[in-house]
Amino acid sequence: MINGFQKTGRNLTDRGKQGVKRSLMTDANGLPLAVVVAGANTHDIKLVADTLEALKAGRPDRSLRLCIDKGYEAGWLEAYLKDRRYEPHIHSRKDESEAIKNTDFKAHGWVVERTYSWMNRYRQVLTRREKKVENYEAMLHFSCGVIV
Repeated sequence: MINGFQKTGRNLTDRGKQGVKRSLMTDANGLPLAVVVAGANTHDIKLVADTLEALKAGRPDRSLRLCIDKGYEAGWLEAYLKDRRYEPHIHSRKDESEAIKNTDFKAHGWVVERTYSWMNRYRQVLTRREKKVENYEAMLHFSCGVIV
């Protein structure tokens, strides 16, 4: 790691580019609830626990539904979510698109992608130029505040 560039890593799929991965948790309407930053070479499934820890709002006593895509399908993750009183609903994008065509089903996965699109409107968030991760996370939180 280059000194000063914390939470960045070599992205193996993009021929070794340096990059940042953002993990985002939203409500059903797409309002951001928690955001976490890690290196681009970190798999999404490893950021679930950090993203849930970043959620600062109080939670009700009942179980909450957590809609995630097929990339998060793992036995240990499902057990972890159930221990934290989340009810995981794992659907592939193909299943969601077919359900939309056939019924009145409302897609859940597109909500997070739409919020990412809203965040990418801000140049400081889209392209990380800050050396300190705290400054980049502050810009992420500012953009989330504007979206809310």
